[in-house]
Amino acid sequence: MVQARPFILDPLFRSTRGLPSIGPKNGQYLDNLVGGERLKDLLFHKPIDIIDRSYRPTIANAQQGKIATLKITILKHNPSKRRGLPYRIDAKDETGDITLVFFNAHPDYLNKHLPTGETILVSGMLDRYQGKLQMTHPDYILPLSEEAQLPSVEPIYPMTQGLSPKTLQKAMHAALEQVPDLPEWHDEALIKRQKWDSWKNCLTALHHPNSDTALNDHSSIRERLAYDELLSHQLTLAIIRSRSKKQAGIEHKGDGVLRQKIIETLPYRLTSAQERTLQEIYTDMSVSQKMLRLLQGDVGAGKTIVALLAMALAVESGRQAAIMAPTEILARQHAKTIEEVAEKVGLNCVILTGRDKGKSRDSILEKIASGGAQIIIGTHALFQDKVEYKNLSLVVIDEQHRFGVHQRMTLGKKGENTDMLVMTATPIPRTLTLTVFGDMDVSRLDEKPKGRKPIDTLLLSLERIEDLVSSLKTKIDEGQRIYWVCPLVEESEVMDLAAAEERYISLEKQFGDRVGLVHGQMKSDAKDAVMEKFSKGQIDILVATTVIEVGVDVPEATIMVIEHAERFGLSQLHQLRGRVGRGSEQSHCFLLFGKLSETAKERLQIMRQTEDGFLIAEKDLELRGTGDVLGTKQSGLPKFSLANLDEHKKLLEMAKDDAQLLIEKDYDLTSPRGEAMKTLLHLFDRGQAISYFKAG
Repeated sequence: MVQARPFILDPLFRSTRGLPSIGPKNGQYLDNLVGGERLKDLLFHKPIDIIDRSYRPTIANAQQGKIATLKITILKHNPSKRRGLPYRIDAKDETGDITLVFFNAHPDYLNKHLPTGETILVSGMLDRYQGKLQMTHPDYILPLSEEAQLPSVEPIYPMTQGLSPKTLQKAMHAALEQVPDLPEWHDEALIKRQKWDSWKNCLTALHHPNSDTALNDHSSIRERLAYDELLSHQLTLAIIRSRSKKQAGIEHKGDGVLRQKIIETLPYRLTSAQERTLQEIYTDMSVSQKMLRLLQGDVGAGKTIVALLAMALAVESGRQAAIMAPTEILARQHAKTIEEVAEKVGLNCVILTGRDKGKSRDSILEKIASGGAQIIIGTHALFQDKVEYKNLSLVVIDEQHRFGVHQRMTLGKKGENTDMLVMTATPIPRTLTLTVFGDMDVSRLDEKPKGRKPIDTLLLSLERIEDLVSSLKTKIDEGQRIYWVCPLVEESEVMDLAAAEERYISLEKQFGDRVGLVHGQMKSDAKDAVMEKFSKGQIDILVATTVIEVGVDVPEATIMVIEHAERFGLSQLHQLRGRVGRGSEQSHCFLLFGKLSETAKERLQIMRQTEDGFLIAEKDLELRGTGDVLGTKQSGLPKFSLANLDEHKKLLEMAKDDAQLLIEKDYDLTSPRGEAMKTLLHLFDRGQAISYFKAG
């Protein structure tokens, strides 16, 4: 049960519908703009620029092209003589004349607010027409008695169609008047060190920027607000992590015989990174607390064998283990790798995917339910209701960012107190690891098996594509196989497919039936059939969209061609390149480029300089920003309103340490600071985390 929200926060959770000019229609526009209908959604909508209205010249000194605030006396109204012409009003000050210009004017409105003979204030952009100074549609028209209402600096917000800036400004002012004073959740020492004001003062100052400096993400106002949001997020993850550590787990006690047999079947020695990671996993699995560990493996670093040895420990302990992959191709790839070893050491494995139907499926389900299947490999089919396990104790999830957290948890519930190992072949920058996977312990495989040669990466202009195709004939005669990845076209699967089909037809003219095509819109069995032909050497060139990005393993494939490489992100290029160089032969990766921007040029140069996936991931983050790096909508990347992960990395590190320390000292958040922290959690919609204390 979620703990009740503190009463002090109620004003921030009221509907914006009660604000001036915000009725049903404007309310809907506002909701779409700020992402919700609560006052706090509006208040967390940050200004992106300012209008400086402090320039107050006389008419004689006024410069065109600047926003100016003028004190003028109205001389004469000149209504338009025919439709389409502007309504003009002559005005002056003691130094000169100016014309106010209005299109589609309402004469009654103008006569009321700009009466002849009256001295008033106007503020807006100055320009000249036929040599004479004018102001078209002033932003402000005020009597002198209301001069105090004119802001000297005015914030500019991201806007949406249907809503005017003035309506938004009015609503924001009214919302700010309702902001409560909240208890301070930070240590006094931190507040002093960072020179931070109170939360309420910072929120108010956010909407009253007095200069361009105030718009900077590193201003003390914005840093304070960003840190509050990051701390609420990191505290939630620390609570979940601490809670999972307190949950009872299974003490896996294996004798090591099965694991030793597996190691002896391998044609290579484990790397020191694999051995280190396995020790971390074995330690987690041997204690009576639930394991929740993220295994980040660079391309070709040997994650699958680590997963198999972890699953072997579960089997040695008399239990079952399951490994779930996001696609049929990847599930069957795992099955192939695992079954080759399993047969030699007497392990019983089954694979279950959506393709299995009828009696075949019933037979697989019976083996899983009876415990006859010790290792179960599959897609999301593994967590369907009809799948019953005898004693599942370890779940391995590959390519975590392709699955929602809900799916991960559903499979975890198929056993009692199930340990969980989450794997990704996408090296993730530390910033994203902290935000997306902060509830997990992390292991990194940052070393490749010995004997692998570096991949020769070459940049080639698309104009030389025919030369490349000619040279491939020699490579094919030598028995080498080639991946040809087609370009991403405007995020459109249909256009991606068209590009792939076009390239397939042109290569087929040269190489006949030795060319195959796979793409995301093919049915699983058709895709698998082509992949199998490529794997067995029945075709030499595999033309593909990025469907082959993760997990496909064909050691005989030694050449990767990536068309329009400038359209891909660094991490994606690294993943694609990692499909070759998996055997002992020298491999090559050709990055074909068209028109290059400076950023694209830098990206491709980095690909030439390094094969270190973790370094590449950090560079990718620098060049593209957090939003694009994981590259999937269900990546689990949280949406921040006040924090900017690209700018606030140091604050994120601080928040992680602060949250961890707080949970160690005051797990139930019962100290005065802990109670204030509960307010912070509710403020950022993380009240659910508080209920975890009671849940244990």
